[in-house]
Amino acid sequence: MPAKGQGDSLKRISKFLALILRHDPGAGNIRLDAEGWAEVEHVLPALATRFGDFDRARLEEVVRTNDKSRYAFNPKGDKIRANQGHSVPVDLGLPAVEPPPVLYHGTAARFLGRILEQGLNKGKRHHVHLSPDIATALNVGGRRSGETIVLEVQSRKMQGHSFFRSANDVWLTDHVPPQFLRVLPLSIPPR
Repeated sequence: MPAKGQGDSLKRISKFLALILRHDPGAGNIRLDAEGWAEVEHVLPALATRFGDFDRARLEEVVRTNDKSRYAFNPKGDKIRANQGHSVPVDLGLPAVEPPPVLYHGTAARFLGRILEQGLNKGKRHHVHLSPDIATALNVGGRRSGETIVLEVQSRKMQGHSFFRSANDVWLTDHVPPQFLRVLPLSIPPR
């Protein structure tokens, strides 16, 4: 766990790491390979420029303490990448796998009308992100402002749709048509 007072700092660092590893590598003057990996030796100076003195141990702490396990090192430990959520072209090399019978998606209630018409769309990201349980979906959906709702996805019934499972247990698919969605009778009021 981070030392007292370091949580906000680690959260800011993690957000910047998400930016450069998922959306804008140029913001950190780094390059991602075709599978989304960046050289640790290039990521460390990007973090040091933004946050001051920054070493490998601190980067490992950010990866280890991230509440969503967003990042991973390759087996040699010389590269790092985001486990999913990219808006830049990468191929994570995840094999298609059979999903569980149901998955979940947390979001803000204000999007419900559009979702029930169009289904869940990936937007600018590579995939729609689904959670394996209701608690995780509530947590994910709670990051948006407004009332949080959870949708149940009848994933096993989605014949012809490929599903992938990221290293941090996020389920990914290209689109969830509305006929496979059910609004759960629970919601969390705005924070």
